[in-house]
Amino acid sequence: MRYSPTHEVIVDELTGAQIAALEEALRTLEGELEEALMLGADAAKPVELDQQAVGRLSRMDAMQQQAMAQSNKRSAELRLKQVRAALSAIESGDYGYCQMCDEPIAHARLQARPESPFCLACQGRRERPR
Repeated sequence: MRYSPTHEVIVDELTGAQIAALEEALRTLEGELEEALMLGADAAKPVELDQQAVGRLSRMDAMQQQAMAQSNKRSAELRLKQVRAALSAIESGDYGYCQMCDEPIAHARLQARPESPFCLACQGRRERPR
């Protein structure tokens, strides 16, 4: 990590080896997310409303589990979309650059979340209430 004369952090661009390692991590993550979505498909199905087949409390538990499964499914689908966008960016040569400020994203951030489309500063600005 380098610093400018004003002590601001200057993030270096990724090396070819770093991009290759991150691409491998993205492909692994893509497979894991696809598998999780496939395995979780049954849990997100509608809950049976037949009072005779399932008691009221059991049905309420099942509905709560269904809601959690649907939320997890949406999160996994969003993350899979981001992973695929990152893989596409690798192919086009745009990977590792923030989609807001167009500055390089820190390697440490990409190691933690290789699908990150924003640098840490821009992600913070996006999450701040307006």
